[in-house]
Amino acid sequence: MLAGQLDTLAREAARLKPLHLRELLAAPGRFEQFSRRAGPLLLDFSRQKLDEPALQALGAIAEHCGWQQRRDAMFRGDVLNSSEQRPVLHTALRSGESQLPSPAPEEIRSEIAQTLQRMGELVDALERGDAGAYGIPAGITDVVNLGIGGSDLGPRLAVEALSSYHSGRFRCHFLPNVDGHEMAALMRRLDPRKTLVLLVSKSFTTQETLLNGAVLRQWIAQAYAGDEARAAAHFVAVSANVAAAQALGIPPERVLPMWDFVGGRYSVWSSVGLVLAIAIGMPNFRAFLRGAALMDDHFRSADWRDNLPVLLALIGIWNRNGLGYAAHGVIPYLDALSELPAFLQQLEMESLGKRVSADGGELLQATVPVVWGSVGTNAQHAFFQALHQGSDVVPLDLIGAVRPAHALRDNHEALLANLLAQGAAFALGKTREEALAEATKGSAAEREALAAQRTFPGDRPSSTLLLDALTPESLGALIALYEHKVVVQALLWDINAFDQWGVELGKVLAKSILPALAGNAATESFDASTRGLIATIRALS
Repeated sequence: MLAGQLDTLAREAARLKPLHLRELLAAPGRFEQFSRRAGPLLLDFSRQKLDEPALQALGAIAEHCGWQQRRDAMFRGDVLNSSEQRPVLHTALRSGESQLPSPAPEEIRSEIAQTLQRMGELVDALERGDAGAYGIPAGITDVVNLGIGGSDLGPRLAVEALSSYHSGRFRCHFLPNVDGHEMAALMRRLDPRKTLVLLVSKSFTTQETLLNGAVLRQWIAQAYAGDEARAAAHFVAVSANVAAAQALGIPPERVLPMWDFVGGRYSVWSSVGLVLAIAIGMPNFRAFLRGAALMDDHFRSADWRDNLPVLLALIGIWNRNGLGYAAHGVIPYLDALSELPAFLQQLEMESLGKRVSADGGELLQATVPVVWGSVGTNAQHAFFQALHQGSDVVPLDLIGAVRPAHALRDNHEALLANLLAQGAAFALGKTREEALAEATKGSAAEREALAAQRTFPGDRPSSTLLLDALTPESLGALIALYEHKVVVQALLWDINAFDQWGVELGKVLAKSILPALAGNAATESFDASTRGLIATIRALS
């Protein structure tokens, strides 16, 4: 795959290194040549350190690797997750909203449609306050989503991003962590008799989710004088393990399925998104699916030169393997997208954080950069100093919306002005001569020293993603864009983006340490550090 093309990337990078982004941006038609639109999204990559020959070289690599064949195999339901022998069919979850016919197996699409209908019926019943047919008590005001990883990050992002579309009927809360502080605080705020708990776990064995569920179950039961059956009526499960859910007293009509062909970080489109559907209603949830399907259709039909997911993937490959940048920043200029950096951390780093190929061979090239970020303009007053003048270059995705979901025009224009200004400042910088011209006081040596500190090297790449507005449809398209970016990068790096064995080792060790913390197990098998820390914790507990 890419390993055989590293020399090509090195040659292109060496050719472009002497050129500053100021020179590239001065070329006529630069924006028109290096920006593309798909539906409600505009991608401007004119501030990336690329020119036409470099872009052509990247496109040739993608064509050589057969990105279209990998794309089509995914939509078709071929086994792409080779280590677990599973297909990868998160796109089938929204195929009902696509304009192009879905090649996914009919029986899978039928099961997805039935589940979506069941979700809709449950959400509609809750909105009417008439969910008695499901055994759910009347008067529910608060919904608590218990899930971790993909069962938390995607739904949490979407619920917060689409707050202006909330029906107002329910307040939604998220408890992914086992840290008891947030749990205790939430229980102080909520009425247990008016709380619905969504237990979201594919296997129904996730430690954090089940522990939190047991705590809430006990809390609700106390409100009913210890009546476990009445407490169980406050629980809905989303799982592939129906039997385990039933063992907790949750009947089949309150268990919505998950499937092995959908990884957790790709699952917000499924019944894992139940909390989102409850928050914004089923018509808006379907619009969310429609936005993702729009991006699916674009990914399936556009040539690589006009294909936003492919271009975003190639830019990432270029910055990581061509220019050698080890980090990537995500800066949404929308408070509503404050959870996007965390979501993309999981989507990209859990998917692409591999050091061996899909067949177990050692990789010859670097893979995923460290993904991190925060919202602008807060980030400007936190870590932008290092991004502008620090010794390391961090390429950025700057994300904003043209039309706000409020009437505060001055605020929004100031926000957009900052987004555009930062992209320009990263690219253009400020020369020593410009800084020296501004230094009008002090001796020549003092002016030189001040000018050195006020010089910005620039030449720091960024892409700008502009949404027409933040809506269910545009959010769906944005998330699907990044999903497909990951698929293309996984192909080029020759890795499996759909397993996550790196998550498992620590979880296994935690299970063996837990009884030792309580004094119920020996510690001789642990390393010296772990033994010492266990002893310290037990002495202070």
